[in-house]
Amino acid sequence: MAKEHQTKQFIRNAARKLFAERGYNAVAIRDIAAAIGKQPGGLYNHFGSKQAILVDLMQENLERAEAAAIAPLADLSDPADRLEAFVRGHIAHNIANPDDIFIAYMELRSLEGAGSKQIMAQRDAYEATLRGVLRDGQANGAFVIADPAIQARAILSMLGGITVWYRQTGPQSPADITECYVQAALQSVGVTYTAPSER
Repeated sequence: MAKEHQTKQFIRNAARKLFAERGYNAVAIRDIAAAIGKQPGGLYNHFGSKQAILVDLMQENLERAEAAAIAPLADLSDPADRLEAFVRGHIAHNIANPDDIFIAYMELRSLEGAGSKQIMAQRDAYEATLRGVLRDGQANGAFVIADPAIQARAILSMLGGITVWYRQTGPQSPADITECYVQAALQSVGVTYTAPSER
């Protein structure tokens, strides 16, 4: 069982790299198999199709994103604190998983049938959590926003953009970048940002 789990992870890792480098449609099962030194038929013991691998990668990425950005909200009640925690978790996840984030955005068009419905439902639930935070802040007067749904999409678009330009060799640290995003997100809803060192 441990070997089977290990092989499945090897397949995931190889597919992730190839999908990010070449794009889903340009990668064949034989390419993934070759990357891990297996025969193509051996991959079907773990995944029923290339599509199943894509769905699995996207689902795994969403589960990690939820653990990073949504799980911490359970211990917080203040909308501003919840928004800040969401942004911090989301940015940390995106920085740590650039290939997964690239695939999540670029290969939505490649999803099919039940897999597409499953991933879109998970993505909608993730966005709904942020909408709920914004709606709560609007309701209690903490946030100055016109429409929580539009604001949620605007914030997510802003946060997702980090994978386009972020490089580990850049002059700013992940911590510095995160603070910039937290400040931008809070100010976008009318909340004054205070740096952690000043609290």
